[in-house]
Amino acid sequence: MPHLTTDDGVKLYYEETGKGIPIVFVHEFAGDYRSWEPQVRYFSKYYRCITFNARGYPPSDVPKDPDSYSQDRARDDIRSVLDALKIDKAHIVGLSMGGFAALHFGFTYGARCRSIVVAGCGYGAAPGERAKFAEEAEASARRFEQLTMMKAAEGYALGPTRVQHQNKDPRGWREFADQLAEHSTEGAALTMRGVQKRRPSLFDLVDQMKTITVPTLIMTGDEDWPCLEPAILMKKHIPTAGLVVMRNSGHTINLEEPALFNMHLSDLFQAADIGAWPTRDPRAMAGTILGR
Repeated sequence: MPHLTTDDGVKLYYEETGKGIPIVFVHEFAGDYRSWEPQVRYFSKYYRCITFNARGYPPSDVPKDPDSYSQDRARDDIRSVLDALKIDKAHIVGLSMGGFAALHFGFTYGARCRSIVVAGCGYGAAPGERAKFAEEAEASARRFEQLTMMKAAEGYALGPTRVQHQNKDPRGWREFADQLAEHSTEGAALTMRGVQKRRPSLFDLVDQMKTITVPTLIMTGDEDWPCLEPAILMKKHIPTAGLVVMRNSGHTINLEEPALFNMHLSDLFQAADIGAWPTRDPRAMAGTILGR
């Protein structure tokens, strides 16, 4: 099984399929490298697709030190993937937890991005929701420890922004829930506490957003309520950001609507690779409603 080693010595499992310009897919908390199968099957015909499991997700290592888990570590693990595979620049695609990592990667390592996709990003970001989100994250971590992931997965997979997936595609949702149940209980609890619970609010990162210059696509489902306002925030402050809101969709938009998701990514990749993705005209941000 192929593994690479991060700069702090953690081994990450990865897979790569196809040839050409590289795309790195970064999974969500409830997913793993398998969650990107609809994208890998499509894009590997034309691109070099890399998926990997985050630390805490076997067959990647599950470090026991809680300090091994953080937003900065999640960001830098993407860099470790690029370095280990000798990739200078890649399209970086992240969903949810992976979307946060992709965004932070863009802040810090923008020169290594062909483009950035930040999908389903925003849980706990609203200023008034920070304490509530931290409480829920800690409660989730304790639930994983008390029940084990095998038992806790079913309830987690039926969250209010995941039932859309179950309603649209019961077989696909069942596969997703079964894969979640295979995750490491210890790794899930450590990730929930170290990455999810402690990450900064998007509303505190506006200045960093303004520095992003690479083509960026923000994506969310219109029933992914915690991500709607943050999506508009990112669209407003990232000058190269486009925004896609997918109708009647929840959190796992790459699985709920794979054809649409792939279409939007394809448009981004093609425009970015030929230098045709726009930077917003500053006149679009004028304070007036009707203009002069």
